[in-house]
Amino acid sequence: MRIYGDLNSGNCLKVKYAADFLGLSYDFVPVDISKGEARTPEFLAMSDMAQVPVVALDDGRFLAQSNAILRYLARGTALLPEDPYLQAKIDELLFWEQYSHEPYIAVLRFHMVYLGKPSETRDPEKVKRGEAALDLMEKRLSDRQFLVGEALTVADIALLAYTRLAHEGGFDLSSRPALSAWISRCERLLALPPAKGR
Repeated sequence: MRIYGDLNSGNCLKVKYAADFLGLSYDFVPVDISKGEARTPEFLAMSDMAQVPVVALDDGRFLAQSNAILRYLARGTALLPEDPYLQAKIDELLFWEQYSHEPYIAVLRFHMVYLGKPSETRDPEKVKRGEAALDLMEKRLSDRQFLVGEALTVADIALLAYTRLAHEGGFDLSSRPALSAWISRCERLLALPPAKGR
């Protein structure tokens, strides 16, 4: 298996986190999206969406979109419980992550880290939506260890990637103890070093 992606991208990192946790064998192929490498004819032949990550499966087929890849890799493992209701609850969070979390947490991190702009220049509406997403996670995690069920699932991995770096987008996690504890718990389980500066 080959994972095509950019290790600066949380969407790519979540796939790497899951593959590593599951002990899957793969080659990571760097794709520099800032240089347009996701728009080359070779890349577009794998996925016409022109986004990373993309996974090349052993049988020659390709799969795009990070959360679809997560579900595929996790099938038949503890990361994706067999119970249909729990799977639906995981899907609920995977859809929410891409619609109501990543567009604000990740985009504002890009604004500050990659564009080098100060937090004062962040879009106030994106800040508001990002704070709301983090508040929702804090509330959900106030009485549980993981987002769905009693153990780590792909829902946790999907949301961890950018949440553990939210401070790089100007978000204060210190006022969210349940969320901070969840980040540390997931980092330990995934054998990740604590995010710098958090």
